[in-house]
Amino acid sequence: MKIAILSRDPKLYSTRRLVEAARGRGHEARVIDVLRCYMNVTSHKPTIHYKGEELTEFDAVIPRIGASVTFYGTAVLRQFEMMGVYPLNESVAIARARDKLRSLQLLARKGIGLPITGFAHAPDDVQDLIKMVGGPPLVIKLLEGTQGIGVVLAETQQAAESVVQAFMGLKVNILVQEFIQEAKGADIRCFVIGDKVVASMKRQAKAGEFRSNLHRGGSASLIRITPEERSIAVRAARITGLNVAGVDLLRSNHGSVVMEVNSSPGLEGIEGATQKDIAGMIIEFVEKNAEGGRTRTRGKG
Repeated sequence: MKIAILSRDPKLYSTRRLVEAARGRGHEARVIDVLRCYMNVTSHKPTIHYKGEELTEFDAVIPRIGASVTFYGTAVLRQFEMMGVYPLNESVAIARARDKLRSLQLLARKGIGLPITGFAHAPDDVQDLIKMVGGPPLVIKLLEGTQGIGVVLAETQQAAESVVQAFMGLKVNILVQEFIQEAKGADIRCFVIGDKVVASMKRQAKAGEFRSNLHRGGSASLIRITPEERSIAVRAARITGLNVAGVDLLRSNHGSVVMEVNSSPGLEGIEGATQKDIAGMIIEFVEKNAEGGRTRTRGKG
């Protein structure tokens, strides 16, 4: 098979592992910088051009689209879909997962447990918004944030009001969520491929930090998840429409809740913690599904 890997940096661990796994299984893999692609969207013959050449004859495309280039990246991925190329994750599912508010609303509609979450526009409503999510301490998140950037823990009423008003003054969209104190700075990353959790790890925030992201100095270790957590992770990925997803769970006093569904989960932390060949499993999934050319996103919304 001829596989395109949409990634801005071929040196990234996840990109390198996918290339190694694809070539190790006898496939041709090519890394393509999504921002260097340009397209002819004409209906009778949609094409993608890259650095002066037309891209043709790909059987599958694996999107590793960064959050900062979601709009253009999903447009390029849609073009591959129009050309009949099988996408590991579809453009509409990636856009759905990247919109934190939309994905939480979809999960809530299907009965998935979530932290109590508020969303508002007018600064006049700040006090009631804070009260609605149970009061401080609470977490305030930028809708467009990633890897823990734009996430603030407000421990007092005054701090919460000040941070919310500051973000609103900048005209950015934010979520206000209850702080799951009993999680003690830890979350669980469940790596879902198809309808199965193939690996899971515990991410623990470093001392004095509440964000467990590995990019923020958090540590990763192997963890055994419960059958219920396994079911939650698979359902969350399915509802969002993702074939491959990193589903982040928090263990709260009222059960495990979904914090986020990630459409481009990194491989370095999960492979290091579990010693599993996740990249190989991804390529194997592509092998089984690309032949049918199935490109219909599961779920609605």
